[in-house]
Amino acid sequence: MAEIHDLKVPARVGVLGGGRMGAGIAHAFVLAGAQVVVVERDAPSAEAARERVVRGLAQSIERGVFDGNLGELTERFDVSVDYAAFADRDLVVEAVPENWDLKVSALSDVEAQLSESAYLASNTSSLSIDGLAEALERPSQFIGLHFFNPVPASKLVEVVQSKYSSEELKTAARTWVDGLGKTPVVVNDAPGFASSRLGVAIALEAIRMVEEGVASPDDIDNAMVLGYKFPMGPLALTDVVGLDVRLGIAEYLESQLGERFAPPQLMRDMVARGELGRKSGKGFYDYS
Repeated sequence: MAEIHDLKVPARVGVLGGGRMGAGIAHAFVLAGAQVVVVERDAPSAEAARERVVRGLAQSIERGVFDGNLGELTERFDVSVDYAAFADRDLVVEAVPENWDLKVSALSDVEAQLSESAYLASNTSSLSIDGLAEALERPSQFIGLHFFNPVPASKLVEVVQSKYSSEELKTAARTWVDGLGKTPVVVNDAPGFASSRLGVAIALEAIRMVEEGVASPDDIDNAMVLGYKFPMGPLALTDVVGLDVRLGIAEYLESQLGERFAPPQLMRDMVARGELGRKSGKGFYDYS
């Protein structure tokens, strides 16, 4: 097990939100040697987060990613329902749903618990890092760390620098991503950053093609996988991300960048019907 002084990641990490993304972020930091606590809104949610992280860690051992036993990893991980659990953290990563008011409130509540030397990051996939920083008391200690789903397998983290982020933090964030065994892509704050902006643009056009009857979802995805070497087609990926999540991002990008990001009516109709992708059992494909 790594000694604290050997770590390239912060020794004590907190994650706010233990859903799929939050659990994946916690998993990644535990594997890198950090002591991690996930804070959730209530006890059932906290226990569900514990189960997600422990299940993921067990799978990492089965796949040979970690050469040790599950007990070594779970000793470095805990859950809580109290923001005070963040008081001794070196870094806290916020991973709550993609809603502006919720994120501003959550980040402010977390910051109130942190020591003056601690850093705070958001996993937002599209919301303004500058804007979120402006709601904080210590904006120079805040940055975007946009992880990708599934976090343990993805090799990419988008490091989103605000105009307030300190030079020390910018350097440290890239080091942390390296320490997780991932590759940092550094971008300045802009609507959708680099990855979400491009990914959503492709997905929206693919959805329009389905809406217009150009081709089936399967044929559109196969065209991108076989012709352009995408690891997954844009419609299958939308199912993984969640149509509701991508709809929210598209609406935000439309408000910032114009009508080229306007969500197709088909997307709105599917979300209204509860066809959200993998998590609901049906999206562009049937997972039931």
